[in-house]
Amino acid sequence: MAIELVVFDLAGTTVKDNKDVHRVLQQALAAEGVEISIDDANDVMGIPKPVAIRQLLEKRYAGPLSISDAWIDRIHEIFVEGMIRFYETDASVGEKPGVSETFKKLKERKLKVAVDTGFDRKITNALLARLGWNERGLIDASVTSDEVPRGRPYPDLVFKAMELTGVMAAAHVAKVGDTASDMQEGIAAGCGWVIGVTTGAFTRQQLLKEKHTHLVENVAELLDIF
Repeated sequence: MAIELVVFDLAGTTVKDNKDVHRVLQQALAAEGVEISIDDANDVMGIPKPVAIRQLLEKRYAGPLSISDAWIDRIHEIFVEGMIRFYETDASVGEKPGVSETFKKLKERKLKVAVDTGFDRKITNALLARLGWNERGLIDASVTSDEVPRGRPYPDLVFKAMELTGVMAAAHVAKVGDTASDMQEGIAAGCGWVIGVTTGAFTRQQLLKEKHTHLVENVAELLDIF
């Protein structure tokens, strides 16, 4: 079975993340008077952030307000502004070790490389501009949760990446990510490879509970798998 496309997650998989997304999400909810823990935030990593915010409100908010779409949108906008500011200005922002070299070697083997994410397009553009992957020709496509009908754990992001790169069969696609929802997305899409990265949001023990084909510590190990 020949591989044609590798779809990578961003934060925690290919992008350094020291619970940065968790903290910004925590701060966005706190701005609206809702307190969550870092562990609460970790539980919803990988899924579309409006969905994550709704789940966190349902879990932690016990006040008189109804959990409305308008309230979720307001919290999400605070989150988006915080993430854009972080990705544009924070000195810690960067890719995880070996990522650019791995992308380059995959493309030298005539494979397509795409990224998908639980972020929306605004955050993703800010991050990709900081990383410079598009300018260096290291990725062929990027897909964000607001560009598909359903984000993770549904397969829509993978299918959109396939459409953008001209890959017809999911059996020739590898999905790589650091969360349970990444693994669930890859399985739902029917990907030939579903690969968990154990140095992100979820531990090796947590990812072992999900259906997968491989677990790795970093993306450079993919070159041996493929």
